[in-house]
Amino acid sequence: MYCRKCGLQNDDNAYRCVQCGETLDRIAGPVAPAQRIPNYLAQSILVTLCCCVPFGIVAIVYSAQVNGKVQAGDIQGAMDASRKARMWAWIGFGLGFAWGLLYAAFMVISLASGNLR
Repeated sequence: MYCRKCGLQNDDNAYRCVQCGETLDRIAGPVAPAQRIPNYLAQSILVTLCCCVPFGIVAIVYSAQVNGKVQAGDIQGAMDASRKARMWAWIGFGLGFAWGLLYAAFMVISLASGNLR
């Protein structure tokens, strides 16, 4: 049976987990190990602060939903929110990067033509 604390597969007759020492629950039966679903919150915050605020905020909203859905047992919903958070973070990063390149090109062209002093 799986340990609820560390997720290690133990012998079915074991009373305690051999890795962490947690008491194994025999009443509930075997429990699958918890899935680690990334929430991309740090990336979403960085995109919001450095690249593109509107898309970064959308990414933060989806990022904030991931952990709550995992705790509620909605693994499919958590995976969907994680995928959308990653997508919006990359879109925001791409648009922010493209905007930065366009701005730099405009500045170089303006300086080269002598319009800026």
